[in-house]
Amino acid sequence: MDKGNGCPYAALASSATFLSAIFVVTLILVRLLYVVYCGGRPLSKRSSKPVSTLIILGSGGHTAEMLNLLAVLQKDRFNPRSYVAAATDNMSLQKAQLLENSLIAKNGTRVSDNTAQFMKIYRSREVGQSYITSVWTTLIALAHALWLMIKIRPEVILCNGPGTCIPLCAIAFVFKVLGIRWSSIFYVESIARVRRLSLSGLLLYKLRMADQLFVQWPKLQQQYPRAIYVGRLM
Repeated sequence: MDKGNGCPYAALASSATFLSAIFVVTLILVRLLYVVYCGGRPLSKRSSKPVSTLIILGSGGHTAEMLNLLAVLQKDRFNPRSYVAAATDNMSLQKAQLLENSLIAKNGTRVSDNTAQFMKIYRSREVGQSYITSVWTTLIALAHALWLMIKIRPEVILCNGPGTCIPLCAIAFVFKVLGIRWSSIFYVESIARVRRLSLSGLLLYKLRMADQLFVQWPKLQQQYPRAIYVGRLM
């Protein structure tokens, strides 16, 4: 008799759990739509105080293009700056340090440790690595990206193509959806990309993770209408 009376309560509890799950999913979807809708809001509408900036470097041409971009950046506006490169990239952070040292020499001031910091992140996949083993390395990269995002807490993320940016941008996007931290993601596609976006750019564009995605060729903007054509920056 008692067992029979318990059935309605079990069904009621199951229904309540189901409705709670539906409610949570709905809230997440609403928040996701809000993040996508509000993405790309200009920094000029915020307060004029400096914004903490994460700069993601890639090897070779990616780093060269990013450093050229940083040369014309308002350093006082984007401060403090955190540079991140792949753990196997030994040159990019050195070049970034040379840039920061040149700023010190130019301004004749001593920059504190909080002005610029340089860090490395595990790569999701090395060149030539099998896709099976890359599953494990991708999980490690995501965990490392989570730790870096919690540590840096950037308000702005600048990137221009290296695959290293995907885990960091993914964590930043999840943080925005969950209301933990709003990091504006600005992606500048490489000048070498004339007709098609790189894989990193395509992921950020299709998944709407980038607040603003800039391209340097008009044909590229025609193919991806939500991208912003800014002309050649090199």
